[in-house]
Amino acid sequence: MDHFLYRDGVLCAEDVPLAEIAAKVGTPFYCYSTATLTRHHALFEEALSGLDHMICFAMKSASNQAILKVLANLGAGMDVVSGGEYARARAAGVPGDRIVFSGVGKTEGEMRMALDGGIRQFNVESEPEMAVLSRVASEMGQIAPITIRVNPDVDARTHEKISTGKKEDKFGIPITRAREVYAAASSLPGLKVIGIDVHIGSQLTDLEPFEQAYLKVAELTETLRADGHEISRLDLGGGLGIPYARSNEAPPLPLDYGALIKRTVGHLGCEIEIEPGRLISGNAGIMVARVIYVKSGEDRQFLIIDGAMNDLIRPAMYGAYHDIVPVVEPAPGQPQARYDIVGPVCESGDTFAKSRDMPPVQAGDLVVFRSAGAYGAVMSSEYNTRPLIPEVLVREDQFAVIRRRPTYEEMIARDTVPAWL
Repeated sequence: MDHFLYRDGVLCAEDVPLAEIAAKVGTPFYCYSTATLTRHHALFEEALSGLDHMICFAMKSASNQAILKVLANLGAGMDVVSGGEYARARAAGVPGDRIVFSGVGKTEGEMRMALDGGIRQFNVESEPEMAVLSRVASEMGQIAPITIRVNPDVDARTHEKISTGKKEDKFGIPITRAREVYAAASSLPGLKVIGIDVHIGSQLTDLEPFEQAYLKVAELTETLRADGHEISRLDLGGGLGIPYARSNEAPPLPLDYGALIKRTVGHLGCEIEIEPGRLISGNAGIMVARVIYVKSGEDRQFLIIDGAMNDLIRPAMYGAYHDIVPVVEPAPGQPQARYDIVGPVCESGDTFAKSRDMPPVQAGDLVVFRSAGAYGAVMSSEYNTRPLIPEVLVREDQFAVIRRRPTYEEMIARDTVPAWL
């Protein structure tokens, strides 16, 4: 469920007509619903009730400070994967003891930043990283709390570019080597082992891969405890999918996911961390664009909009599907038109949909890309010297621009021409 609904024939974000926002900020733009973010966070809290737990929002899905502030005010922690994300989380008022630092390539500078500013834990992904983190922490007179990410060799059955838990993926250490790696970590002076981390992929639409991975983690917990390690925290990652194509997708509910967690690892007495991103932010955001032209080709119609692959790259990068609907509600029973929906960038890959049936639209009409709140704005770029598009946050009948569109002058001013030219 989200809070983007037709009212009196016009699509609204909560109580604000999208046409009203478009008139003020121009198109294209991203728009987020506070009520939807709040509801999705509450679903995970309900799912994990009865367990000692923390929900750490995966910032890689959406990292605007206003979104982070909404979630932080609800008690969420943050899962970060770069020094920049750590800085954003702290700027949004998230305390260090609610920030988990993940990622395969943490630098010494990022380690120092997190140790200096406060950190809940590092999710360590390799033996070389362990050695560097121990040295950095020791030099700073600190002990770094760590979990070690294990790769359980479980096929998440998701897109190959967002699968992270198979043995050929770059993430984590092989679970078959966990005992020796944990032993090595315990011998390093700057580290304190506190738990296990696992994450198998994104946009999972079946609970079975989670179950396979979590049962392996449960067995490993017992083994490591028998070896004398203190395993008090399990970071189970994120990855629960959302319905992009609303007509035929039905991913598992957070309540079912929570029941699975309780069934597989709930008996271990560990604090549970999860790192949802897409399920919290995905359906909480949309992209709004305007039709520039309807162009007739030899055997098709092209719907050319002012949004492009640099604004929303998921279709070009992953072949991802987004529902695309007009802002003005179509009349009941209105015949459908068929379009290739494309942007203005000079790439054939700047295509959002091919042979898509939707209500007829014409130049000047507004269209909405649903389920664009995750991996939308955060993956955008200025390709073709196109400005990053605004982000807008709605709460009930109010809206605010939370990232404005830069001017061409501001973009060009970032370049520096050498004096010898």
